Amino acid sequence: MANELIIIDQQQLQYENDILKITVLGGIRLEGLDRMRVTIKVDLKESPRPPFRHTVDLYNDTQLEKFIRKCAEKLEIGTTVIAASLSELTEKLEQYRLEQIKQQSDNNKPKIKPLTEAEKATAQQYLQQQNLLQQTKTDIGNSGVIGEEINRLLMFIIYTYRKAHTPLHIICLASSGTGKTHLQEKVGELIPEEDKIEITTLSENAFYYFGQRELKHKLIMIEDLDGAENVLYPLRELMSKKRISKTIAIKSKTGETKTIHLIVEGPVAVSGCTTKESVYEDNANRSFLLYLDESKEQDEKIMEYQRKLRAGKIDTTAENNIKELFKNCQRILEPVRVLNPYAEFLTIPNEVLKPRRTNDHYLLAIEAITFYKQKQREIKADANGEMYIEVRIEDIEEANELLAAILLRKSDELSGSCRDYLQYINDYLQSNQQTKFTNREIRKHLKLEPTKQKRFTKLLLESYYIKRVQGTKSKGYEYEITSPDEYKQLQNNISGVLQTNVEKIREHLTVKEPKKKRA
Repeated sequence: MANELIIIDQQQLQYENDILKITVLGGIRLEGLDRMRVTIKVDLKESPRPPFRHTVDLYNDTQLEKFIRKCAEKLEIGTTVIAASLSELTEKLEQYRLEQIKQQSDNNKPKIKPLTEAEKATAQQYLQQQNLLQQTKTDIGNSGVIGEEINRLLMFIIYTYRKAHTPLHIICLASSGTGKTHLQEKVGELIPEEDKIEITTLSENAFYYFGQRELKHKLIMIEDLDGAENVLYPLRELMSKKRISKTIAIKSKTGETKTIHLIVEGPVAVSGCTTKESVYEDNANRSFLLYLDESKEQDEKIMEYQRKLRAGKIDTTAENNIKELFKNCQRILEPVRVLNPYAEFLTIPNEVLKPRRTNDHYLLAIEAITFYKQKQREIKADANGEMYIEVRIEDIEEANELLAAILLRKSDELSGSCRDYLQYINDYLQSNQQTKFTNREIRKHLKLEPTKQKRFTKLLLESYYIKRVQGTKSKGYEYEITSPDEYKQLQNNISGVLQTNVEKIREHLTVKEPKKKRA
C-alpha cells in the first residue's frame, strides 16, 4: 500500500509512494532513540536506472543533505521529492520503533494469568480445607516431588511467604548430585511464573540494573550459589535491608559527567543451592538451611520414580493439574499482615548458637504458616484500620514440627555434612554392635572420598567427638565416639523446649477462658 510502511520482516522494511520505493535493509536498532542510522535502498519507479544504496543517520542533517544530493544525482530527480519522501519515512520508522520497543517491553514482562471464576472457587476451596498443611505436603508429592516430606513443605511455605513484608529465605545444602537443584526447581514449579526469577549466573552489578520495583515480592531462585559469588553482597542487602542502591558516574551526550543513583527495592525471597555451607555463612545466617536426605532409602525412592516415569506409569497430566492448582492458590493469596498474640510465650532452645536471628526466623515461620491459611481466618482491623489475621495455637504446633530439624542444626557446632558423617558412624556401630571403628571400614561402608574423610576426622578429633583408642599412624588407628547419645540428647532438649512453648500457651488459654465465662 502506497505511503505505508510495509514490514516484510524485521530485517527488511519497505516504504512506497507514487514516485519512489525505499527499502530499509537490516532493519533499525531499537537502542538509542537519539539516532536512527539505517541502510537505505532507493528505487525510482518505472525507471531502468539502478537503485541508490547508502547508510545514513536520518537524524543527522549534514549526512541527510549529502545523501539527498547524491541520490538525486544518481536517479536524476529533484531533491525536493527525495527530501519529502525521507521525511515521511522517518516519521513512520519512529512510530514503528516505538511500537517495537513497547512490544519488546511487554514480552519481557511475565504474563499474569487471569483466573476464571471456577479456578478461583477451586483454589479458595482448597485453601479452606481442614488439615491444609498435611494435604499440601501430600499434594506436593503428587506433583512429582519425591521424598523430602518436611523439606518440600517448608520450602513451599517459605516461597509462599514472599508476598509478606518480611519474606524468608532458603539455602539447600547437600553433596553434589543429590538433587538440591531438582528439589528447588520442582517446588518452584508450584509458584506462578510472574512471581519468580530463575537465575543460573549473574554479573557483579546485575541486581542494580533491575527496575526499581521489578523485584518486589519476587522469589529469586539461584541454581548454584557457586555461580553467583559476585552478587552475594547485594543479595544479602536485599534480604536484610529490603533494598539496594548504587551511585555511578555516566557521561551525557555533551560529554559532561553526571552522577546517577540506582535503587532497587525489595523485599524478596531468595532460594539457592550449594555444597559449601561455610563459604556462604553470612547468607546462611539469614536463611533456613535445608539439609537434603542423602540416605539409601531416598535414593531408592527417586530411582523407583525414574523407572516408573520412563515406563510411562506416571500420570504426568495429573501432576501438571496439581501444579496449576497450587499456582492458582498462590494467585489468590493477599499480602495480609499476620499478628501472633502468643509470641511472648515462645522461646527457642538455649543451645541455639545464634539466637537473635534464629528467634526471628522461628516467629516468622509461624506467621508464614498462618499467612498460607489466610482464607480460613477472620480478617480483623487494628486501631489504625490496618487489616490483619491472627496466629492460632495449631499454627505453632505445625511450625514446631517443621522447624525441629532446622533448630537442631542451628544448635549444632558441627557442620551439617560433618554431623551426618558422625551419625553414619554411630548407626554403623550400633547395627554391628561395635564400639570401635577404623577409617578404612567406614570409608568402605560409605564409599567416601579419602580427603573428605580425613577432613571430618580431624574436625571430630579437635572437637572431642571421637578419640583414638589404639593403633599407629603407619598401621592405622582405631577410634571411639566419646558420647554416642549426645546428639539425641540435644534433639530431646530442643523438642522439649518447643513442647513447653505450646503447654504454656494452653495453660494461658485455660486460665483466660474461665475469666471470660465469669464476665
